[in-house]
Amino acid sequence: MKNKKGVTIYDIASELKVSPSTVSRALKDHYSISKEMIKEVKKLAQKRGYRPNSIAASLRSNKTNNIGVIISWINRPFISSLISGVEEEANKAGYNVIISQSHDSYENEVANARALYDSRISGLVVSLAMGTQNYDHFSQFIKNNIPVVFVDRVTDELNSDRVVIDNYAAGFNATKHLIEQGCKNIALVCGSQSRNIYRERESGYLAAMREHNMHINEDYIYHNDVLNAEEGFRIAEHLLSMDTPPDGIFTVNDTSAVSIIQYAKDKGIKIPDELAVIGFNNDPVSLIIDPQLSTVGHPAIEMGRLAAQQVLKQDKFKDVVKSETVMLRTELLVRASTLRKK
Repeated sequence: MKNKKGVTIYDIASELKVSPSTVSRALKDHYSISKEMIKEVKKLAQKRGYRPNSIAASLRSNKTNNIGVIISWINRPFISSLISGVEEEANKAGYNVIISQSHDSYENEVANARALYDSRISGLVVSLAMGTQNYDHFSQFIKNNIPVVFVDRVTDELNSDRVVIDNYAAGFNATKHLIEQGCKNIALVCGSQSRNIYRERESGYLAAMREHNMHINEDYIYHNDVLNAEEGFRIAEHLLSMDTPPDGIFTVNDTSAVSIIQYAKDKGIKIPDELAVIGFNNDPVSLIIDPQLSTVGHPAIEMGRLAAQQVLKQDKFKDVVKSETVMLRTELLVRASTLRKK
């Protein structure tokens, strides 16, 4: 019975002296096949090591039980937690997850989307690349009723579901905390304004400053498409070499916040007495740096779960509304890097 291609339903049918269609139906628990035959077929299939041909099945149905995920950088703690949430929910429903990285490149994102579409995925979860401003590469999914759910970095230009946090409230609360700790000159280190999350966090920062009658210094607002560790040191050098340097910094990720603390300490600036720093995401590094970093807790795993749930719901029920936005709250985690008043 064994051959290079493995055991087939034809091999099982030949051994049991039944038709291949009987074997196929028995493996699917079809009502037309007796329980005894189903049991006998499954027993022999397991004994012979039969594996269903998922590729052939996908060609017949024009889809697979795979969910595609396009993210920026898999080595970011927030992203890896997000993927864990997607996988947890997908696996419970019997789906697999295919992960691809854009490395924050629009061109890579387009290529990833094309490859996932060609592999007949059942749905797609996307966190957009930093530079993406054209979304035509997702149109083929939507036109063919393949669910697309955007998470964290999203767009409002497509008829699709979104899972986000309240970035405005998070930015407002982080800035308000610095004000309450006595900071007078508060800087914002922000990402590209082409992405919703950074626009909204900046809006929260500005609203908190205005509500508390704080002077908004445009020189203190720093935008950059890359907010890695190296860029964090460069930003710190720029801000802290000013004639009147900031005494508080809200930065929209923990990576740059940690670099700012390290640079400041190297220059003899006391944290938080002379400079209070708050980050975003609650990455593990926020607890390792000394002093520990105040940050905004990001419900990454829950966002991943919800995104997968939306994909699965749309895959099962094709007539559901496909422009729903689910918004989650964040948590302000106050630690030593900002705690001046106890």
